[in-house]
Amino acid sequence: MSGDEVGSFLAHAIALEDEAAERYSDLADTMDTHNNGEVAALFRQMAEFSRRHADSVRERAVGVEVPERKPWELMWSEPEGPETAPVERTHYLMTPYHCLQLALHNERRGHAYYADQAAKAGDADVRRMAEEMAAEEAEHVRLLEEWVKTIPEPEPDWDQDLDPPTTGD
Repeated sequence: MSGDEVGSFLAHAIALEDEAAERYSDLADTMDTHNNGEVAALFRQMAEFSRRHADSVRERAVGVEVPERKPWELMWSEPEGPETAPVERTHYLMTPYHCLQLALHNERRGHAYYADQAAKAGDADVRRMAEEMAAEEAEHVRLLEEWVKTIPEPEPDWDQDLDPPTTGD
């Protein structure tokens, strides 16, 4: 394997999965705080999936010099990584359906990221790894699409709370 481009690619792949796992864990904690245990459990499961994927990327990085990157040194097209769940798409009353839709959105973005990396890679090793990771993300998308079919869609007024939380103004 060649050096700098491979190391940089792997650094981004590890960060992508680590950031996703951290955000899912944070969202699980938030859902626990709001007594939404079912969604918290799903977010914890998504965090575990991301951690496992990060571990598989780390295994690919054995023998490669992977540079440490600060969050602001990562080259994402948006402020956060492609699989980092946007907080603004969450709600304390969200249902498992919403959680899986959010995860599906993230996996599609992850697939697009790796497909883009494969398409523009100048290094054959990076192209091959990015193609493999894009295929893995495509499989994650397929699995989530099947899973979400098993979860009932919520009622239109799912977010109505007759006793909403207050901030103590």
